[in-house]
Amino acid sequence: MSDLFNEVTVFSVISLAAIGSVAAVVLFFVAQKFRVIEDPRIDVVEDLLPGANCGGCGLAGCRALAEAIVKKESLEGFSCPPGGSEVMQEIAEALGMEAGEQVPMIAVVRCNGSREFAPPKVRYEGAMTCAFAHSLFAGEGGCPYGCLGCGDCVRACDFEAMYMDEKTGLPVILDDKCVACQACVKECPRDIIEMRKKGKKDRRIFVSCINEEKGGVARKNCKVACIGCGKCVKECKFDAITLENNLAYIDYNKCTLCRKCPPVCPTNAIHELNFPPRKPKADKEKNQAGA
Repeated sequence: MSDLFNEVTVFSVISLAAIGSVAAVVLFFVAQKFRVIEDPRIDVVEDLLPGANCGGCGLAGCRALAEAIVKKESLEGFSCPPGGSEVMQEIAEALGMEAGEQVPMIAVVRCNGSREFAPPKVRYEGAMTCAFAHSLFAGEGGCPYGCLGCGDCVRACDFEAMYMDEKTGLPVILDDKCVACQACVKECPRDIIEMRKKGKKDRRIFVSCINEEKGGVARKNCKVACIGCGKCVKECKFDAITLENNLAYIDYNKCTLCRKCPPVCPTNAIHELNFPPRKPKADKEKNQAGA
């Protein structure tokens, strides 16, 4: 009986060993057949990227961007907003490619419907997220296009480049911290945040309103809403301003920052940022007369 048990044990061990060996050989050849040889340059590119994984490049993260660049063998069409031109130039040198100059971009809030200009007409009591509030009502100020003030965009920013102004109820973007990752743009359910060129000396001019309602209706809910009067369009000599659906829009690729459009806007819907203060009208006319 003991001999039989020993024979069964030995047979079992030998059988398992044989099966294991065959499986190992099969797995080895399968692994060789389907193995993926990764280009070592991907690691080089990934190390040069900032590692923010913000998605500003339009891909899943820095690793995905590195893989895409190496696979395409070109930097054309790729960008790293947090790293900017400097990082792309380093990647170009490491891979022996050419990098085009990147235009610095920054996020801007195209809504000026603060509590002062768009006084609350109702009180919202519910989940404090813009996405939820957007599905329920127009907003406390009554504008169906304006900022809801719940701060989804601020929470989406990984660079502490935004905060909610308690006085106005609107988000504020910190120019020196914004890396143009577009996380806030994607998070806003009303698309009031837009990427624009940073501009020379960090100067920008844009219409801070996206309300497409007719002038009277828009103005009723917000004192600084664009009313679609078209005065800015007539004033612009560079065809940089268009008027569509009762709303003016300034094309930053055509705008020369001449500053002629803001003064003609009857509702002050056009914002000019980081410019020197304008001279008082009386002083300006006096200087022109003296000249």
